[in-house]
Amino acid sequence: MRNYDGHLDIEWALHMSHAPLTPTASQPAAVGAPGRKPTNLSLAAGLVAEARALGVNVSQAAEVGIAAAVAQRRQERWLQENQAAIHSSNAYVEEHGLPLARYQAF
Repeated sequence: MRNYDGHLDIEWALHMSHAPLTPTASQPAAVGAPGRKPTNLSLAAGLVAEARALGVNVSQAAEVGIAAAVAQRRQERWLQENQAAIHSSNAYVEEHGLPLARYQAF
């Protein structure tokens, strides 16, 4: 999922709501997900009515939104779990500079 400074690229999400939801190299299938699972969701009635009137596939749109939330949560979790290593790496670069900076041609 494309993300800019923590904000979801809405145009991309809208595009994906019309794209097939088959796994690709950039969008792997969830681990242990053998297929689709029927699920009951409670959604605002007016929103569902408007989506249907506009021809939006509600199931696909919900899946895209859930996928975005999962991707964001994974990113947040990864950053939290690796915060010490990131700070350590940044401190090293601040103190010593980039390891291969002397080889830069520009």
